[in-house]
Amino acid sequence: MPIYDISVSIRAETPTFPGDPAVRIDQFSEMQAGADANVTGLCFGAHTATHVDAPAHFIQGAATVAAMPLDALIGPALVVEVPADADAVTLELIDRTDLTGVSRVLFKSRNSEFWATPEAGFREDFVYIEPEAARALVVHGMRLVGIDYLSVEKFRCGGYATHLAFLEHGVVIVEGLDLRGITPGKYELLCLPLKLEGGTGDGAPARAVLRTLD
Repeated sequence: MPIYDISVSIRAETPTFPGDPAVRIDQFSEMQAGADANVTGLCFGAHTATHVDAPAHFIQGAATVAAMPLDALIGPALVVEVPADADAVTLELIDRTDLTGVSRVLFKSRNSEFWATPEAGFREDFVYIEPEAARALVVHGMRLVGIDYLSVEKFRCGGYATHLAFLEHGVVIVEGLDLRGITPGKYELLCLPLKLEGGTGDGAPARAVLRTLD
């Protein structure tokens, strides 16, 4: 059964959302320098590379990432292709997609190609999910929605309607997926964020993989 890694690597060149902490990876100790063991120090934000948004990201006092239901993060998922010329996941795209029996959906767009050149920095022209489409996905009973860049929200849209449409209804948001090598269709998703107990619990980086269902 093939396993497809759809996670973005975390390294110094990994783009981060404007205003978020940059990635810093330091060699804390190194055997080559005489230490007994190699130990790496990590410093980056909770919403770096492939990550999960918890309700606490935008809702005061809401559930944290450590409290997320694991069964929402593991199970069958549908990868949906977004037209190459599209700027957003629209209500029209949702309406023409067969979501019968689907509770997890991942949107593959031109965003995924951005991950081929992380050194180019953050891209402002990423494909996002329109609030109307988000609300339609909630009506369809989605438990998890993923997209292949660092936000489901339109850049500098002046609000958080898409995030809130999902998070207010307990829908898990996965951002920063790399779906370049993935053919649209049905898979099994396994996406486990770090169990972070400190801070506000707004989210956490995750390792996400897909497996074929055959």
